[in-house]
Amino acid sequence: MQMDTWGLAVSATNGDAIKHLNATFDGYLGFRADVGERLKKTLAADPGCALALCLRGYFMLLMMVRGLVPRAREALAAAHAVPGLTDREQSHVKALAAWCDGDIGEALRQWEAILTAHPLDILALKLAHFWHFYLGDARGMLNSVSKALAGWDERVPGYGYVLGLQAFGLEETGDYATAERTGRRAIELNPADIWATHAVAHVMEMQDRPQDGVRWIESRTADFAGCNNFRFHVWWHRCLFHLALGDHDRVLELYDREVRAESTSEYLDICNAVSLLWRLEDSGVATGRRWDEVAAQAATRIDDHLLAFVDAHYTMALAAAGPAPALDAMLMSVRTCAARGDTTEARVMAEVGATICDAAAAHRRRDWARVIELLLPARTAIVRIGGSHAQRDMFEQMLISACLAGGHQTTARELLAERLRHRPNNQWAKARLAV
Repeated sequence: MQMDTWGLAVSATNGDAIKHLNATFDGYLGFRADVGERLKKTLAADPGCALALCLRGYFMLLMMVRGLVPRAREALAAAHAVPGLTDREQSHVKALAAWCDGDIGEALRQWEAILTAHPLDILALKLAHFWHFYLGDARGMLNSVSKALAGWDERVPGYGYVLGLQAFGLEETGDYATAERTGRRAIELNPADIWATHAVAHVMEMQDRPQDGVRWIESRTADFAGCNNFRFHVWWHRCLFHLALGDHDRVLELYDREVRAESTSEYLDICNAVSLLWRLEDSGVATGRRWDEVAAQAATRIDDHLLAFVDAHYTMALAAAGPAPALDAMLMSVRTCAARGDTTEARVMAEVGATICDAAAAHRRRDWARVIELLLPARTAIVRIGGSHAQRDMFEQMLISACLAGGHQTTARELLAERLRHRPNNQWAKARLAV
């Protein structure tokens, strides 16, 4: 039995394994591109380190690729076979098992129970944060980290990362001033914390401060070095700021150079691309053949259905540029998933995900009446697909644009007035209200 950075017992056979495990945790928290290599070193030092095996399983599932679920189960089986696990490690094994089965509620219960007993378990904290986010539970996301913070202070390694998590939870629950202050403090403690950078960018997005947002991200860019694909999402935020400023050429330039510099199938990369292309077109900007590349990647993910939020974006890409059979296959697969209802995300799909996918396809067909029929009654349920306010905002824009294009001016004005009550400086709404 060894002790990790936070003084928590780990069933590892040697100090080298612990050294590499600590480095893996740091890499995961910092979105480092070499986190996979760090984990490999951990398992090379101790192939039977159960927590490292759980990490391998978690990392496979975090890819949101159905084809990687069997590899996660292999890691689960290996971790389960390790004798003499601590109660905390057993809870991680149970959480991984639940996630493999698609039972996210049970996985969250395990992580939250770990945090009650061991608030310094940074892995449980980060994973709970991730899934509260993708279940649309902003309050749960904030409560989880606030509960754990009672055991942390600046003397504890990784404290800055925890503040970054808190900053994002504060932003998503609308406490923008505290969120920005907390995010900036997190970066003072750890300048390389790209999640905290991202949390502050979210505050500026929700407060409609695009010039501040551009300056903020420009000031942090040097610290993106060594980060994984998440840096593309921060560039996405910068593009939103330029879009709000009407600098469309700059958005297209950044899209090609930063946001979609690589043709990847990573789910967040695709969501970034889809969201920007849709918003550009909504602003009357021609996007050329850019949809084709994104749709080609989305077509490889038709039957994944591990996140309803992502499925909506895949559908949009296929509706924009994919061949009709691919879009038809996607919509059929979405309905099959919803009808099955055997996992947490399948139930989300049944509740609202399939509706959003149908609406996205209808919007591309310019079937405005169908978009309104689907999205207007679903407005309050859209949060269930998860993602941030900034990300889900596209679906509100989609509904309003359909109302305007379809001649439902009264409904559009009501929705725009409501939007401006929450975001009085929102230029997107002001421009459309003036039409």
